[in-house]
Amino acid sequence: MIEQEEKEEKYTFRFMTPEDIEDVVRVERDAFRVPWDPSVFMQELTLNQFAHYIVYEESGTIFGYCGMWVVMEEAQITNVGIHSSHRGQGHGERLMRYVLAFLRHLGVVKVSLEVRVSNEVAQRLYKKVGFLKGGIRKNYYADNQEDALVMWVELDDE
Repeated sequence: MIEQEEKEEKYTFRFMTPEDIEDVVRVERDAFRVPWDPSVFMQELTLNQFAHYIVYEESGTIFGYCGMWVVMEEAQITNVGIHSSHRGQGHGERLMRYVLAFLRHLGVVKVSLEVRVSNEVAQRLYKKVGFLKGGIRKNYYADNQEDALVMWVELDDE
């Protein structure tokens, strides 16, 4: 699936490296109210044996990324972001479909994520790529105690 990189027109998906952290943090700060600190990304890339991060580039400039933890046949999407300059153009769906294909290639059969209950745009995207609503995690988000909707998808053998 992913050797080094896979190209789609002028867009590229590839594994994130420590050299990408500054650009990923730029996307993170644009996409989230409470962005991760750069040190968290470094720990994920260098210390977490279960972590996988994919960046999404246009002509060498990172505008999106997705992080996930893979443990045996299950994966948890930790974060996914598209810079506001590239939203509304189908990039979120392309990134999610790529990530799900990558996870399927690894033998993952079930993927979960959490999304703010107020983030209807993201929920529609996740539903479009096959995620179903699960339960609610009460007071999940530390910044405002907003609930998180847990969403799941079971991957088939496409």
